[in-house]
Amino acid sequence: MTDQQLSLSTSAARNLATTTKSVPQMQGISSRWLLKILPWVQAAGGAYRVNRRLTYTAGDGVVTFVNTGADIQVIPHELCELPPLRGFGDEDVLTALADRFEQREYGPGETIVEAGAPMDRVYLIAHGKLGGVGTGEYGDENELGVLADGSFFGHEALAESSREWPCSLRTMTSCTLLVMLTAQFREVVDRSDELRAHLEEFRSRPEGPQNPEGEAAIEVAAGHTGEPDLPGTFVDYEPAPREYELSVAQTVLRVHTRVADIYNEPMDQVEQQLRLTIEALRERQESELVNNRDFGLLHNADLSQRIYTRTGPPTPDDMDELLCKVWKDPSFFLAHPRTIAAFGRECNSRGVYPDSVEVQGHRLPAWRGIPIYPCNKIPISSTRTSSILLMRTGESAQGVIGLHQTGIPDEFQPSLSVRFMGVDEKALISYLVSAYYSVAVLVPDALAVLDSVEIARGGDRA
Repeated sequence: MTDQQLSLSTSAARNLATTTKSVPQMQGISSRWLLKILPWVQAAGGAYRVNRRLTYTAGDGVVTFVNTGADIQVIPHELCELPPLRGFGDEDVLTALADRFEQREYGPGETIVEAGAPMDRVYLIAHGKLGGVGTGEYGDENELGVLADGSFFGHEALAESSREWPCSLRTMTSCTLLVMLTAQFREVVDRSDELRAHLEEFRSRPEGPQNPEGEAAIEVAAGHTGEPDLPGTFVDYEPAPREYELSVAQTVLRVHTRVADIYNEPMDQVEQQLRLTIEALRERQESELVNNRDFGLLHNADLSQRIYTRTGPPTPDDMDELLCKVWKDPSFFLAHPRTIAAFGRECNSRGVYPDSVEVQGHRLPAWRGIPIYPCNKIPISSTRTSSILLMRTGESAQGVIGLHQTGIPDEFQPSLSVRFMGVDEKALISYLVSAYYSVAVLVPDALAVLDSVEIARGGDRA
């Protein structure tokens, strides 16, 4: 025998109740700190030209390889990244040089070259990390930096045959190197008039006076007495400054008139559709500012501003090295949340407790008082490595700036327009949603990147 119901059930009562509901939620919305804290500069003409003082290019680059199984070869044209070969275009000669590189494997802790020994070969790093080791003032060993995938050393011997290794190089991990003796290089030089002429031109290439940053020097006299002749000078500019054109992210939002007309209470359907569409565009905008191969921050950091971790995971020492690259009033670090967690683990293992700072009501981790902002747009590789960016921002500080253009037609938000495109024969309302943006690095030392940061070690799970 069942109990008789004595009152109205809740399921029946809900037929007369007004349901309280949320606006549409979207899991893909992130904090987008980069868009919030980057100083935005008006690019009124749709482009922004970065004028700089003339800089003498050293020619440092990254060499690319191809592999067939375990066999690795350097791409011939990539040898032009070596300064003595920069600008050389004879494919046959470059192929002959590439064929003379021999693959060698080294284990961790092996010494590749000794300081003071004759520099008689060129090394290309296909995979792995090497550390430079020198002798300090008091006889102890000093770490002089890290070289990793795509780097090279010993290329100075291609132009000067009587050089010695300035420091020792020791493997930090298992390494795969490609090696060519300078004697083999000279064999190719003897057979190629074009290469011989190119090297002669390289050796005799005049270089004007430079400051420590490689810029054309401004001659100034100081500390003199009497009436000596003062030096005359001028400030030279780059002859072909880079221009950053505004990029665009666009989509067409479609809403059926029936939905917009009769399903419009208590929430405006067009408004909610537009809100979520704009959120997706802003997410894509931040991703492009980080990853775009033309103007993205990861691809526009100067090669001299890219460093590697000493041991794999991000340590306090690595963060300090990054600060040495952007020491003129750094603004903030930018890292993937998992990378920030990896840095926290390294600090915990050393008994170091980083401070935190308050930004817009949020408590954020910091290092040396510089906030570390999370950004999930920084990619994580299949081998669980990522990057950490450090930058100085602002036009007056010669830093990193965002570019946009306000006051555009049908502007809905700064540099974002929503343009009505009409109603088609299927009764669909269309809106063109466009966001215009770019990012510029005003001087190279405004941005530095810590590459190949391991974020999963030991028992960490992906």
